[in-house]
Amino acid sequence: MAIPVIENLAQTRVPIDNLLQRRRSPRAFSEQPVEPEKLVSLFEAARWSPSSANEQPWNFIVATKDDHEINSRLFECLSERNRQWAHRAPVLVLVVARLHYGTTGTPNKHAWYDLGQSVAHLTVQATALGLSVHQMGGFNTEKARELFSIPDGFAPVIILAIGYADTPDALPHDLREREEAPRTRKPLESFVFTDVWGKPSRHISDASGFHHD
Repeated sequence: MAIPVIENLAQTRVPIDNLLQRRRSPRAFSEQPVEPEKLVSLFEAARWSPSSANEQPWNFIVATKDDHEINSRLFECLSERNRQWAHRAPVLVLVVARLHYGTTGTPNKHAWYDLGQSVAHLTVQATALGLSVHQMGGFNTEKARELFSIPDGFAPVIILAIGYADTPDALPHDLREREEAPRTRKPLESFVFTDVWGKPSRHISDASGFHHD
């Protein structure tokens, strides 16, 4: 049976692809397992993300509820705040950056950027499959390094909760309010410039008369 969930579409200034408009980061997850072929599809999407010199400086440690001991270790790394809701997510993933080029051993200043792109690809693919992803920076990186024997030269960056979104009824009251609140973003004028730093780009202002309902 389909779970009635809050769509909470992004209210965009101009049209964007529906996948991007629907992508969001819920805290309310169903305990319904993620089908194995869908889970693999997420990492295949991440695999085809662009990266500097095609180094692909990302690693994923993935655990479903069936991987009970590994899943528990990932959960143990989370902040107390994230534990309030992430226990229902059927999949947890630790994302790790490789900080040096494999070919030369020199520092890769693009590693975190490239890892972010791979996760972005993963989240869009998840949306296409009816799944949701919540990315959590609130976790103990040193505990993650210790529990998963992550070597020097690699950095634990983020933990993902992946699954099917659910209604927010089971969330604590404050989190339920956040789940149901309208989604907001900074205006384009605050970060898109052309000639002078801090001055909104004319390309943004020229389109100010175009609105998308």
